[in-house]
Amino acid sequence: MPGMTPQPAANEVYRLPPPLFDARCRACWVVLALIVLVVASFWSLDLQWVRFFSMDSLRRMGRFAAELLAPALAPSFLRKLLPATLETLAMSVVGTLLAAVAGLLLALPAAKLHSGDPARWRGPTRLLLNALRSVPELMWAALLLITAGLGPFAGTLALAMHTSGVLGRLFAESIENAPQGPAFALRLRGVPEGRVLLYATLPQVLPQLVSYVLYRWENNIRAAAILGVVGAGGLGQMLAFHLGLFQMGETASVLAAMIVLVGLVDAASYAARRVMGR
Repeated sequence: MPGMTPQPAANEVYRLPPPLFDARCRACWVVLALIVLVVASFWSLDLQWVRFFSMDSLRRMGRFAAELLAPALAPSFLRKLLPATLETLAMSVVGTLLAAVAGLLLALPAAKLHSGDPARWRGPTRLLLNALRSVPELMWAALLLITAGLGPFAGTLALAMHTSGVLGRLFAESIENAPQGPAFALRLRGVPEGRVLLYATLPQVLPQLVSYVLYRWENNIRAAAILGVVGAGGLGQMLAFHLGLFQMGETASVLAAMIVLVGLVDAASYAARRVMGR
């Protein structure tokens, strides 16, 4: 009746929430473990904050930064800078493209497509992906310089090797987490597994895969610049050369070219995501 308080059913049991750090509160214990890890990390590192913020350190840092505010703009130097910039861009594009293809090919055996999929190659393939992305780009470049020699070819292959491991893992997770409804409907009609993948799974995850590729392209721009330090060509090689000679004007120009290149790639990636999102 109106105005009466509803009475609980006879078989209904009201339970109080568990205590904050009850054994069943897994999230609480995970957060506590993360806090302990952060505190232990600060305690184990020799972080000399007093020395870092001392007047002498700030003065020397300011003097070094002031020297970078006068970039070299001589036409002869800029004629060398432009090809190195384009070379860095080309390394990132080709390396990312090779990694996208290899990552997709490795993601298929690394993913469990449905509940009944035996996925026999899932474990070994994921182990391979872990190995590829665990080795840094600089180490891959140092190894490949032995066979490919100095120049952008070794740097491009180094980017492709490391990025294949990253994209392969991301692609595999996307394929596994794709909605199973369309694929299940096609399997019920007896459609082969290859066509199920092409017509049901990949179309659903394709925007996410492209987004991952664009994001890694942005990262590979920076990585390609760093790889030049070990002789892989591009802006990184110029940066290592002029910084080693303490030619701060030329170093500032190389850094400015890197900033412009990263900005342009970021803008192109953002525009591509907006087009895909419409």
